[in-house]
Amino acid sequence: MTELSLAPFPLLRLPLAPLLFAALLWPLLLSLRAALGATISLGQLRPHLSRPLNQPLNQPLNQPLNQPLNQPLSQPSSRSLHRPLDWLWISAPLPALALAVLGPDGSLWLEAWLLGGYWELDDQRRLLLAFSALLWGLAGWYARGYFAAEQAQAAAGDRDSRSRLLRFALFWPLTLCGNLLLLVAEDIASFYLGFALMTFSAYPLVIHNGSREARTGGLAYLVMAVLGEGMILAGLLWGAGTGSALTLSELRATLATADMGLWMGLLLWLGFGVKAGVIGLHLWLPLAHPVAPTPASAVLSGVMIKAGLVGWLSTLPLGMAGVDQSFHGLGLAMLVAGLVGAFAAALWGVAQRHPKAVLAYSSVSQMGMLAALVAIGLLKPDSWPALSVLLLFFAAHHGLSKGALFLGVGISEQPPRLPAWLLWTLLILPALSLAGALGSGLIAKWGTKKALEAAGEETLAFWLSLATVGTTLLMAQTLWRQWRQGLQHAPTATDDRRLLASMPLAWLISVLAALSLPLWFSWLAGGIEGVLSGRLAGRFAWPPLSALPALLWPLGLGLLLSLALGWSLRRVAPRLSDWLPAGDLWWPLAFCGRWLWRLARRLLQGLASLQAAWVAWWVAREGDGLAGLDTLTRAEDWLRRQLALLLLAVALMLAAVLLLSAKSRLLWP
Repeated sequence: MTELSLAPFPLLRLPLAPLLFAALLWPLLLSLRAALGATISLGQLRPHLSRPLNQPLNQPLNQPLNQPLNQPLSQPSSRSLHRPLDWLWISAPLPALALAVLGPDGSLWLEAWLLGGYWELDDQRRLLLAFSALLWGLAGWYARGYFAAEQAQAAAGDRDSRSRLLRFALFWPLTLCGNLLLLVAEDIASFYLGFALMTFSAYPLVIHNGSREARTGGLAYLVMAVLGEGMILAGLLWGAGTGSALTLSELRATLATADMGLWMGLLLWLGFGVKAGVIGLHLWLPLAHPVAPTPASAVLSGVMIKAGLVGWLSTLPLGMAGVDQSFHGLGLAMLVAGLVGAFAAALWGVAQRHPKAVLAYSSVSQMGMLAALVAIGLLKPDSWPALSVLLLFFAAHHGLSKGALFLGVGISEQPPRLPAWLLWTLLILPALSLAGALGSGLIAKWGTKKALEAAGEETLAFWLSLATVGTTLLMAQTLWRQWRQGLQHAPTATDDRRLLASMPLAWLISVLAALSLPLWFSWLAGGIEGVLSGRLAGRFAWPPLSALPALLWPLGLGLLLSLALGWSLRRVAPRLSDWLPAGDLWWPLAFCGRWLWRLARRLLQGLASLQAAWVAWWVAREGDGLAGLDTLTRAEDWLRRQLALLLLAVALMLAAVLLLSAKSRLLWP
């Protein structure tokens, strides 16, 4: 283990290895705990599968004779069995947060792990780890209140609620473990293991409620996940095999100089682009988000899609000198795809009815902006060092702001006891930040604008500012739909409306974390010394007053367009979501898939009919052959019976022939 620099708390510096192991193993242990709970639950249900001999046939299995039929069959005695989302479960990301805050920069080599584990903590990983673990922790805390009614049903003996909660409690920390592993992994095997674990463990979170819409969203998620994982695995194996690379740094060097490096990079860009929501590969996002539980949607959009960005940063030769010129074309493709996604997702998202679908399209739009910035690392490598730090800040800003917005959807349905003006002010703040008009959003926009102008990319800076108009439209639509949805969901007596309950308190902290991001992000990036000395003041500084008009005009234009479009389209607005459904390209692709499946079935049925006709023809020929054999057999029997007569007839015929031939020739004088 080699220490490279100090942690943000130099006096509280802890060894790296124990913190790394604790961050990765603690979620696994909590997942194992949930798996044991599920096993115990199955064990308690197994006795009900047998029927005593003296029990009437019209009585449910193993129901005591004196027990009412509407009473639950069993009451689990273990509290963790029917309330698995306890405080211990919520603590899953705390060791990772401690690693980000207290761990020193350094690396850890594990010779016995896979092909040789190489885990590392540097400035980039620390920043990603910090906001990811924070959002995972807040979403888990939020989930405790979000599933309070379902936990009460499980405590009352509802088996379906208990099984759903145990499944959620099992796969939530497992997904978290995969997310953390891919962030700290430097070796290719660990990185892919973490990415795949996170991807497939999240599927049960998407289909939690088991509805038809949830199964559709889960199917879209799974299909696109398998497609992305296939491209990622192909790109990693191709690159690792070409350059005998075992680490991500060696893989980047291989891609930069290999003859087929462009095609390896293309596979990796598209594979990670599925997770990052690249236009055309984003189909799962607007289908999975509305059906997933709100805390799962928060981490899906706030953290997990950033895994695609992490994949790009870890595998593509960004900012490297001597890169093959063919990567310039890949950079142009990434730039165009990013800008198209930023605008197209905004136009489609404003037509959606569900606020989480609108937020999903907002994620596609924002990730399109990030993809356009990543493309600069291939187009202008010299500008990448200054832009990469701002890119991380942009990613953290989007993750926390989007997480707060998703958690706010549940708050608008079950509002705490707050004045309406204060509640909606708190709901609007992260939306303004995401639109680039407040807090971390304003700082990210200002810093990105300066970095692009310094790189000579004023045109790209303008297009990104114009894309912010779409973000403003999406935020206005989200808040409008939340308000309409809140009117339709009147609070019930079972809702916990206390301000200090799990849901409101976790949401409030997420809003504060998003707004205060510039402060603690600077502290993590440079430590206390960096903040006090002002070394990072130029990177994460508030814009001057003279620059505000150039930064805030997209907000004003977006608000004006929201009012104008809302008024002019008020009559057709309810039907827009039917004309432009969430999932966009998924539905024609699904239709084509069903058509191809029906065509394939018809072809298979036709082939089966041809096969049946062919078999029937040969069976008929076989029957004809057997009939011929029977005829020959009967003829043989007849010949055997008439053999003497036949021989006599043959002898007479031969004698007649000889007699006739004797008359025609003179045989004697």
